Amino acid sequence: MISVYLLYKIKRKHSAMTTMQFNDKLLGLQDKLLYFALSLTANDEDARDLLQETILKALTYRKQFTANTNFKAWVFTIMKNTFINNYRRNQKTRNTFDGNEDALRVAYKRNYASETPEMVHSVTEMNGYIARLDDDFRIPFKMHTDGYKYKEIAEQLELPIGTVKSRIFFTRKKLQAMLGDSEGSYGNN
Repeated sequence: MISVYLLYKIKRKHSAMTTMQFNDKLLGLQDKLLYFALSLTANDEDARDLLQETILKALTYRKQFTANTNFKAWVFTIMKNTFINNYRRNQKTRNTFDGNEDALRVAYKRNYASETPEMVHSVTEMNGYIARLDDDFRIPFKMHTDGYKYKEIAEQLELPIGTVKSRIFFTRKKLQAMLGDSEGSYGNN
């Protein structure tokens, strides 16, 4: 008597997809995959990159596809997982500012399209105020505006994380007081 396992193995072996069938199915899903990639990335160029990476992974791991299962779901799962992994990887990389430009000016530029003379004056004035602060407040604040996380600042300065947070908070308050209410609150962002 033949066991159920042997029947399954025989059926799987005879119903395995050929390379040509696999490639045809994959190409047939290309338009739907691109649409899905666009919904994930909201950017045409990034969507095309994600599509290309997904197709490459599907071709690379073709042997891992189990016959008689949902091919479309398998490929879409590859795309979704690739997108999530890329997103997480991008979140882990810290944004650093170019040494040629002040970090505050760069941060300010993100919110406003053009650089006005008033903005240049305000940034210059703020940098002057920051330079006058004690090292205990200025250094953690500058590190924070340069993109370091509280934990990284605490480790580098060998301070408790609560101390780092409070020094950055008090530095913001000092800068707001120095600049006056009419200048706005630069430290709240």
